[in-house]
Amino acid sequence: MSDLDKPPARPRANAPVEIFTDGACRGNPGPGGWAALLRFRDTEKLVNGAARETTNNRMELQAAIEGLRQLKRPSRVVLTTDSEYLRKGILGWVAKWKCNGWLTAQKKPVKNRDLWETLDELVVNHEIEWCWVKGHSGHPENERVDQAANDAIDEQLGSEL
Repeated sequence: MSDLDKPPARPRANAPVEIFTDGACRGNPGPGGWAALLRFRDTEKLVNGAARETTNNRMELQAAIEGLRQLKRPSRVVLTTDSEYLRKGILGWVAKWKCNGWLTAQKKPVKNRDLWETLDELVVNHEIEWCWVKGHSGHPENERVDQAANDAIDEQLGSEL
């Protein structure tokens, strides 16, 4: 049987991978950073990065993309974000945009289409529960990824001096 004939891989029936994401921007647009904290049982991995000129929404999307890119196999995921733009977009808007040729209800091109398309390709490999948490509300993991996203901005700005 060729790979094309095989049924799609199913998520493993074990504990979910938890992913906590955040994006940050100094100015909007301006220098930005993103971070994702992955946790599987008692193992954690933190990834982060920065962009010279970007927006907060782009960094929120990039955080989710980079978090999902860390997964090596189809997984059950609980992804927690403080971005309603990210959560509402992936749970509803993307499907509508695709049907409308990547145009909004106002017939304007979708902003950040490149990142939405990348995220849309990544999510099909996983069973994802999308959770929202209020930013800067003391949620420990959200505070960690917020700090890591800002650290990435600081590192980028420091390397440019």
